[in-house]
Amino acid sequence: MVLKGREKILAVLAIIAIAIWAFDHFYYTPQTHKISRLKADINAADLKLNESLLVAKGMETLEAEVLRQEGELKRLSERTLKGEEFRTFLKHLARESDPLQMKVISLNPQEEKLPPPEGKKEASASQYRRVSVQMVLHSTYAKLGTYLKGIEELPFLINVDNLQVEKEEGVQPFLKVTMGLSMHIIEKSKGVKG
Repeated sequence: MVLKGREKILAVLAIIAIAIWAFDHFYYTPQTHKISRLKADINAADLKLNESLLVAKGMETLEAEVLRQEGELKRLSERTLKGEEFRTFLKHLARESDPLQMKVISLNPQEEKLPPPEGKKEASASQYRRVSVQMVLHSTYAKLGTYLKGIEELPFLINVDNLQVEKEEGVQPFLKVTMGLSMHIIEKSKGVKG
């Protein structure tokens, strides 16, 4: 059987078409699917990498914050007196109260009972006492600022709970200052002398 020219061309074209189809079906399409899967895996890995970078950055930030807080705690514990807080507060008040600029009108300290820590009974006494002080002063504005700055620098923690500054006719040129302070006093241990 002899093929004519036209049949030879059709046979060659059919062989080429079958070869292209076989290449596409057996090689190109599976490789395309494999490439798509690999791209999806790469994207998933990139997302995980970004998440771990964010977590690592968050951990670094957290570690820096913990170090800062530990430094602050160390600084505050070095600054805190043990059992001498109220005496130091009164010494500061006496030092700052200048009759020409600041007069103490009333001073009312009051000890508050702190609730026992959760899970502990009343029998174990707390080593902390909270003392609230209500004060009324007649002071100039500048002297009040100096006094409050001095309170901040005392060697223990003291909170200014409320502060009311009024201008009254009877106390000119002073301002009437009503202030509520609170401090935690650490009781000295029985066996330790200070």
